[in-house]
Amino acid sequence: MLPTTLKNTKSDSIIQNPLIVTYAYYAMFIVLGMVTASIGPSLPFLANNTGTALGNIGILFSARAGGYLGGSLVSGGVYDRRPGHRILAGMMAVLAISFFALPVVMVLWVLILIAFLLGFSEAAVDVGGNTLLVWIHHKNVGPFMNALHAFFGVGSFLSPLILAQTISSSHNIILGYRVMALMIIPIIIWIWRLPSPSAPLTTKHMSDERMPDQTSTPWLVLIISVFLFLYVGVEVGFSGWIFTYALTLGLATETSAALLTSAFWGTFTLARIFSIPLATRVRPKTAILIGLTGGLTCIALIIVKPSSVLALWLGTLGLGASIAAIFPSAISFAENRVQLTGQRTRWFFAGGGLGGMILPWLLGKFFGHFGALMVIRLLIVDAILAMILFIAILLQEKSLFGNCREKCHGDSQRPRKVSNRAIAERSRKKSIKADA
Repeated sequence: MLPTTLKNTKSDSIIQNPLIVTYAYYAMFIVLGMVTASIGPSLPFLANNTGTALGNIGILFSARAGGYLGGSLVSGGVYDRRPGHRILAGMMAVLAISFFALPVVMVLWVLILIAFLLGFSEAAVDVGGNTLLVWIHHKNVGPFMNALHAFFGVGSFLSPLILAQTISSSHNIILGYRVMALMIIPIIIWIWRLPSPSAPLTTKHMSDERMPDQTSTPWLVLIISVFLFLYVGVEVGFSGWIFTYALTLGLATETSAALLTSAFWGTFTLARIFSIPLATRVRPKTAILIGLTGGLTCIALIIVKPSSVLALWLGTLGLGASIAAIFPSAISFAENRVQLTGQRTRWFFAGGGLGGMILPWLLGKFFGHFGALMVIRLLIVDAILAMILFIAILLQEKSLFGNCREKCHGDSQRPRKVSNRAIAERSRKKSIKADA
């Protein structure tokens, strides 16, 4: 059942309506999606501003990825010790300032620094929004988590549209960035004024029989982080390289290749929206297994029919729809097994951030040495590894829970030792009854 009030020990205040806080997070994640999708369409303009070759301006992606990794590792523990909404508001302010500055910077190293700050702030908002949402809704977080990531997709869809509109009207991106920066300001005020949820102090909503030994917690956090490393590698790697893949093999023109990329994100966002009600009926582990199976099937279709435009489009659309719910389902899956604190959640986003940084770079290296087809082959290997790893998690978890139940039942059936004093007291009571 959804809680109606939440005690916040950090500020000694009461959150009267958790849904209002949840809606604020949704607005915040629209902004986060806009930030994430903004740099790609802006590259030609940013390169022109700084006098940098278009081939070299891609360093902004590396700078942002490095900032995201650092923000994931640094911010997690802070949410456990400080009011979370103050941190979120501060990081959103950094995003707004960066958006004002980004399109007018004329020096490359300053632009790289801003990209790093963008990545750092994105990570802090990402970790904070996911962590605090779990603290509010606990085991009921599934549909709310899916909705949170669906609003991220809405922002990713809106950002290119805003920039495209401003480019067509004013032939630059400055106005578009200013509009998005101004959109952030009311959300900063909203988040700042809301009381923050508190970090959980004790393990809740898990019976002793379902809970594995606490020594398994670091293992679960690590292995889920590696799983997210592999998953994000598929998501970012495919979306980042499918344009070049289709163009290189002559399966698309520049316009249709761009539409192909947009189609991937379109089905991805729609699937996340439709996954919201399904999260109340489908277990997270089931959603992950269905997503991985569908994703593998779609990538395999592209590999089997490498010269087919139809197979490319069907595989792309299907992959976007299949994998959309995996990331939020993985967070919900983790919440049902370990108590999520900021310290633990940060490793999930650090794993995902590393996957988004390393695997697309690795795909580029393979693309240059072995050709475009190797990109899709490497992606299916990545997806297979993710599937194997998740099945291993389920098997190991079953073993842990089985050991726990056996131990609990064994303890309950083990005869208890009775002291000599208790035996003597029992005999004395029997003698009294006999005399009576």
